Amino acid sequence: MALAPHKRLVDKDRPPVAAPDPRPRSARTAPPWWFALPAMLLFAFVVLVPSVRGVYYAFTDWDGLDPDFFFVGLDNFAAMLDDPDAKQAVWHTLLIAVAITVVQNAVGLLLALGVNSAIKSRNVLRVFLFAPAVITPIVTAYLWRNLLGPDGAVNSLFAAVGLGGWQQDWLGDPELALWSVVGVTVWQYAGYSMVIFLAGLQSVPKEIHEAASMDGAGPVRRFWSVTRPLLAPALTINLMLSIIGGIKLFDQVYALTGGGPGHATDTISTLIYKDAFTLGEFGYSIALAVVLTIIVAVVSAGQYAALSRNERAAS
Repeated sequence: MALAPHKRLVDKDRPPVAAPDPRPRSARTAPPWWFALPAMLLFAFVVLVPSVRGVYYAFTDWDGLDPDFFFVGLDNFAAMLDDPDAKQAVWHTLLIAVAITVVQNAVGLLLALGVNSAIKSRNVLRVFLFAPAVITPIVTAYLWRNLLGPDGAVNSLFAAVGLGGWQQDWLGDPELALWSVVGVTVWQYAGYSMVIFLAGLQSVPKEIHEAASMDGAGPVRRFWSVTRPLLAPALTINLMLSIIGGIKLFDQVYALTGGGPGHATDTISTLIYKDAFTLGEFGYSIALAVVLTIIVAVVSAGQYAALSRNERAAS
């Protein structure tokens, strides 16, 4: 005798089938957004609100102390166009950023290729070459300020080896001070670029190099045709970090030269500091900071787009 559908016996050996969840899969797997709410509120309080308020001050004549100030519109930005110090600082900033980016990454790549070889001391060399990157920039700058002084170790070394004609006032000569700052910065951060390139080199399969070597490709050809395309992600990271760091550079410049001699090494960052805390022109200095932010954003976005396109083409 057949049972009615609503009276069929239940198979106790089979577990009950759960009803399907009517929510979409993305809604079931995504964590609740309110978990991030405390961090978002803290970020807004610490970063966003002061940033927006600072942008407002860029359109005022606030001196940093007086509670009474006036809205001046674009006067601070117009004043930059007539300020030779600001124009020179922008030029120095871009020149330092480009020089640091090119030299630091070239040196970092050469160091990475060297310590990626099978030499026995490669681990010691990696630590030794990376060590300057973990030193505080102010400490590094003061160290090199003593070394590059008129009676410093660098000039003393030249005199000791019979190269007295090479002795220079490295930080006091307007023609040399800017490049001395670049050299110190590269010395400190070339090891950082080396580590990133080294990670990229170690991710390249050895089989590809062996196959290229069997086909008769020499070391230079293997690097250019095999290693270089696979280093595109590491190159993108290094270029982004070095160009942004070069544009924002402040510690080394201020500790080494203070922006001098004269204004020979002034950057946008050092000029912001001087206008705000020496001259009391907070409105103008914040306007300079806004310009610096725009430069960083535009350069970073353009560089990232170009490097990403090249990275996709290489892969």
